[in-house]
Amino acid sequence: MSLDDRKLEVLRAIVEDYVKTREPVGSKALVERHQLGVSSATVRNDMAVLEEEGYIRQPHTSAGRVPTDAGYRLFVDRLTRIKPLSPAERRAIERFMIGVVDLDDVVHRTVRLLAQLTRQVAVVQYPSLSRSTVRHLELVPISTTRLMLVMITDTGRVEQRLVEMPGPVPDGEVWDLRRRVNEKLAGQKLADTPPLVQKLVDECVPGSRGNMACLATVLLETLVERSEERLALAGTANLTRGGVLDFQGTLRPVLEALEEEVILLKLIGDLEPSTTRVRIGDENEIDNLRSASVVSTGYGPGATIVGGLGVLGPTRMDYPGTIATVRAVARYVGDLLAQN
Repeated sequence: MSLDDRKLEVLRAIVEDYVKTREPVGSKALVERHQLGVSSATVRNDMAVLEEEGYIRQPHTSAGRVPTDAGYRLFVDRLTRIKPLSPAERRAIERFMIGVVDLDDVVHRTVRLLAQLTRQVAVVQYPSLSRSTVRHLELVPISTTRLMLVMITDTGRVEQRLVEMPGPVPDGEVWDLRRRVNEKLAGQKLADTPPLVQKLVDECVPGSRGNMACLATVLLETLVERSEERLALAGTANLTRGGVLDFQGTLRPVLEALEEEVILLKLIGDLEPSTTRVRIGDENEIDNLRSASVVSTGYGPGATIVGGLGVLGPTRMDYPGTIATVRAVARYVGDLLAQN
């Protein structure tokens, strides 16, 4: 059934009131709080249609109505007006992020900021190595036969590996190795580097080929084989703000899901540029999160997405405010990465 504008306004009012009060909403309260322009009897009829269509439900006899997952979905898709952040909120983001010193600092400040602004659980993925570009490779002599390989990506991520060489390496050869790897690999996507690393060995003069082959092995491990992704989490205590009734009587499944990094990566990863994804209740593929909603988006410098961030909370969520905050924080972090 296609709902007319009045019934959609009734649904909007029910969602907004229930999110604010955590109490089932009755027709009398809707008429008193909202300028619907109709009587309580008309609102009751509209609520009956919304209930029949599965957008609201009555939690118990003689109670008002609460939104269902389908009701929240319709609200997000057709009724949500994204709230612009207030000047105070924008200033709060800027102040919170002033003086960041490195990538770890950016990620940890971001996740705390998201948790504070949305009052939900916040998750931020470190820039993914698979989406990053090599900015610079440094070779630091530790001893005559041992080098420290330091890789810095365009997103500020730093990876370090020890390289055990087959014999003593003169300083001049260390300099030459450093020059060669940077000429070949700097500016390249990590995913595109394996054939380039092999070329470094093939093009090397015979006298240096053994050292380059040793270095190439560690380069491949650093550039390609590091598949693990890192995450930061904050605000778990926010789950208790509304009580366990927000999560079908128990928080345990949600807390168990939050302990699994693979689950968290599924929630906030694989997003296209300029896309904000909202998963509500049963839309979540993970059984333990069927009582929760997740709002997530990608972030990165310019139009390049290097990681994801988002928040998790009850389906009774302030979707307009949460979506606006997640988008704004993602834009700000992207700008920071672009500047640095």
